[in-house]
Amino acid sequence: MSQQILIIGLGQFGMSLAKALSEKGAEVLAVDMKKNLVEEASQFVTEAVLANATDEADLARLEPGKRDSAICAIGYDSKEASIICTALLRQMGAPLVIARAGDRMHQRILHLVGAHEIINPEMEFGKKYANRLIYKDIIVDTNLGENLHLTEIAILPFMVGKTLIDLELPKKFGVMVVGIRRGDDGKILQPRPSEPLQGNDTIIIVSSEAAIPKLIKGA
Repeated sequence: MSQQILIIGLGQFGMSLAKALSEKGAEVLAVDMKKNLVEEASQFVTEAVLANATDEADLARLEPGKRDSAICAIGYDSKEASIICTALLRQMGAPLVIARAGDRMHQRILHLVGAHEIINPEMEFGKKYANRLIYKDIIVDTNLGENLHLTEIAILPFMVGKTLIDLELPKKFGVMVVGIRRGDDGKILQPRPSEPLQGNDTIIIVSSEAAIPKLIKGA
């Protein structure tokens, strides 16, 4: 059964998220106070509704308690509205409430009113892009939480022709290889400790953020 997701706030972030989730098969109910944004979202989401999510009656009609998750993506220029909306979502029994924060104070208040998760898209993008600029070998970097990152990185020169046993990456750098992308088809293979790495491989690793520069400098 498809996940049922409520997205409130159809600015650039909310609209992009609604479209991406819809493309992945989720049943998205998209909500905003602006008619033009609701009409735009209606082209690809399951349902788009014109409503004021800070109005208790309006929000209750959306039945957030029956959704798998509810995302308050209201923009930073409406912090009060995002706080009220987040509090109401928790009050109405939404099982997973994810709220968008603009700064640390906003984030603390959203936690206090009950948000299960807090996201800051601009901050996350900034961190990822900084890593891409500084570490040219990084292809993808995903924060898994609790200072744990899933990173895809181009094979480093000192790794070519060596096996994972030879490299001792967990011992030397605190890095665990969980996949290898090889060949023109880009398939991800399960790592084999005794198989030599090839020059056009990319490796998918799980590590702390601090381990990544150590690995690259360790080359």
